[in-house]
Amino acid sequence: MDYAKLFDLSDRVALVVGAGSGIGEASAHGLAAFGARVLCADINAEAVQRVAEAIGDHATPLVMDIRSAESIAQALREAPPIDVLVCTPSINVRKPLLQLSEEEFDRVVSLNLRGTFLVLRHVAQGMAARKRGSIIVFSSIRGDVVEPGQGAYAATKAGVRQLCRALAAELGPHNVRVNLIAPGIVETPLTAQIRNHPDWYRAYAEKNAFKRWAQPHEMVGAVIFLASDASSYVTGSVVYVDAGWTAQDGRFTPPL
Repeated sequence: MDYAKLFDLSDRVALVVGAGSGIGEASAHGLAAFGARVLCADINAEAVQRVAEAIGDHATPLVMDIRSAESIAQALREAPPIDVLVCTPSINVRKPLLQLSEEEFDRVVSLNLRGTFLVLRHVAQGMAARKRGSIIVFSSIRGDVVEPGQGAYAATKAGVRQLCRALAAELGPHNVRVNLIAPGIVETPLTAQIRNHPDWYRAYAEKNAFKRWAQPHEMVGAVIFLASDASSYVTGSVVYVDAGWTAQDGRFTPPL
């Protein structure tokens, strides 16, 4: 066993969906740094072109709307066989459930849950046929714990988790691994609303053990681990990258 090569991705093709910004952008850079050829996919053509150019020769930009099976198929029509899938896109509508319109609910579910399913279905078929692959989907701590205004988003993140666990069981015999990453609070475009509210921002920072927000690059270590042979016996798992958010009990430190 050559332990020095556990994290080597030089023989892998990685598709990063949501590579135009935030965690997806950082993941694309990280995978390329470990040798992978990265297919950078996003609905924002300008953003994904910028990311692919920044990475260099190891990256190819793809325009993809994961809400459309046709768009996914079109984007990947000329793509090489995919060894690693990283799926990050999500949206949120922060409203109490009784104030949430049907259109808003459908919009969140369409991207976060249905869109993830469409990507998984398309990419996993090829992995199963080739008897190799690693699928990494971003869930959230909101798949476990919620707060007012997060009902629809949390439901999709819990749903994605069970979707991936079922897929892990189904694809295990085909040597395809399926895992999830559950971030805590990360400074990305999705959380801009909170960052712009000082009290809200501080409250989230205080909730975790490190008393600060995460940066997108702090998710990349988990991505590389799950993409590589270092996690060859890991499937159906949720890796929490939340600075202890879900480990802590309440917001009060007892006077010990």
